Amino acid sequence: MIDREAIVEVLERYNPSGIQVATIGSHSALDVCDGAVEEGFRTFVVCERGREAPYTRYFRASRDKDGRPVRGTVDETLVLGKFKDVLTEKVQTQLRDLNSIFIPNRSFTSYCDLGEIEDKFLVPLYGSRNLLRTEEREEERSYYWLLEKAKLAAPERIKDPRDIEGLSIVKLPHKVKKLERGFFTAGTFKEYREKSEALLQQDVITKEDLASARIEKYVIGPIFNFDFFYSPIEEEAEKLELLGVDWRFETSLDGHVRLPADQQLSLADAERIPEYVVVGHNSATLRESSLKDVFDMTERYVAATQRHFPPGIIGPFTLQTAVDKDLKFWVYDVSPRIGGGTNVHMSMGHPYGNSLWRRSMSTGRRIAMEIRRGVDTGRLGELVT
Repeated sequence: MIDREAIVEVLERYNPSGIQVATIGSHSALDVCDGAVEEGFRTFVVCERGREAPYTRYFRASRDKDGRPVRGTVDETLVLGKFKDVLTEKVQTQLRDLNSIFIPNRSFTSYCDLGEIEDKFLVPLYGSRNLLRTEEREEERSYYWLLEKAKLAAPERIKDPRDIEGLSIVKLPHKVKKLERGFFTAGTFKEYREKSEALLQQDVITKEDLASARIEKYVIGPIFNFDFFYSPIEEEAEKLELLGVDWRFETSLDGHVRLPADQQLSLADAERIPEYVVVGHNSATLRESSLKDVFDMTERYVAATQRHFPPGIIGPFTLQTAVDKDLKFWVYDVSPRIGGGTNVHMSMGHPYGNSLWRRSMSTGRRIAMEIRRGVDTGRLGELVT
């Protein structure tokens, strides 16, 4: 892991008045850039060739003669052959020369080697570099390990598919869509075997991934992704903030649930097992009587990160939960960086974030505001790793 002091040394060579916000052109980049522009920063997006058009063309920023934004959110772009090329020394040097603070998202940690991000990416990362690896389920100290240390409820794991008794979900990657999900559900070992064999034949999953898949008891209830923010430099108010809540649209699952039962039964064999590929998000709110439980749950997660992965979580993170009939929250996934659903709140902000800050406050804007506060108070070094 790159020593934090080395990152601070890089930061000390930056021009404080020329700080630029940079990120990978995917996932939540538009939210990051929109928020940065709102707070007076210029933006820089690293794109992959063939996927660059939203950033190089459709959301390209225009500014007036005084530098004020007139349209768009992306000031500059760098188009690379592959996202992983951002790790090359040439690109790192360019990012440092531009006084870049890099905002990690899931595409960054998925397309780029985590070991190189940890050990060789000598660019100030806003957030917790040492927590990025916890998102990988196969890691010994994954977010499941952290949830256990925090004594938070997570869906019960089933180690052997022969032990499936009741509705369960099998979590493994999609064979073709490498960064997507090859998830499926099963209520018995017989159903597990039938569905897994069908998905293997359809080239949706592989035998290797199936053998290492995580099987969990399925929590029946609505999904709430809680978009939080933690500020280590806040001195006068609470350091933990709930900005908003989102939930997912998943294909082809959402297409299945829109069909009446008789039409579902008429589907061809290859269409009967839904896929769980996230294709979009929507906004939600939570009944106020449950907010206390959510804050308590999140405070324990934050404390666990500080105890086991110092300095702990910094900035945005998302706890992905399912709520059962007894209003108990089960954490089934954790994003230790900006969540994938925050674009739904860009420009107009999150319901809770807006109420807290008395203005439009998206996750992207909250990140930029924190960077600005760090620059103005001389504490930016406490926000990067």
